[in-house]
Amino acid sequence: MSPLLKQQVVGEHVRRLRVQAGMSQRGLARLTGFSASFMSQVEHGQVSPSISSMEKIATALGVTLAKFFAVAADEEGALIVRVAERQALSSAWSRAEIARLSLSPSAAHLDAMLITLRPGGRSAKQPRGHAREEFALILQGEVTLTLGPEDHRLRTGDAVSILPGELRLWRNHTRSPARFVVVSAHVGERSSDSVQ
Repeated sequence: MSPLLKQQVVGEHVRRLRVQAGMSQRGLARLTGFSASFMSQVEHGQVSPSISSMEKIATALGVTLAKFFAVAADEEGALIVRVAERQALSSAWSRAEIARLSLSPSAAHLDAMLITLRPGGRSAKQPRGHAREEFALILQGEVTLTLGPEDHRLRTGDAVSILPGELRLWRNHTRSPARFVVVSAHVGERSSDSVQ
């Protein structure tokens, strides 16, 4: 069983990273587009943000989602990430679990995440872009990927490359869980890599 990062632990690390960045809660809210009250709820472990919301928060704090996991797990990273040692974050809102697969997040040029979307799960409310190029491979089940204006049904074994800035939204409309790996590349990454 993967060690699961609890909402309270995630909230504490969001607060710690925000303070280290010399940012107020309102300042972080402004950068993410969320309300100050929502950010307060995140920091106090009272809400379970969506995958997309966690990406926005991590980006505003100057880290990738994979690096956020390393910070939240209080580790330097390792060359081997064993199944039993993966750090995972559950998102009740997204009906998802995200597990970090990346090797040494402080030096890696790639971030790799294993995402499990339960039935009815989705990555966000609306499609959003990401400044990094991404590659995804469907390991189990079926998902609908909205890329720009088009929906694509992806099944086990299907793969997709997503260009930087391309609007995307992952959804599971089936009655079974879907699992897929998303790898994103750090090419000339800026501190603010989220496309609004």
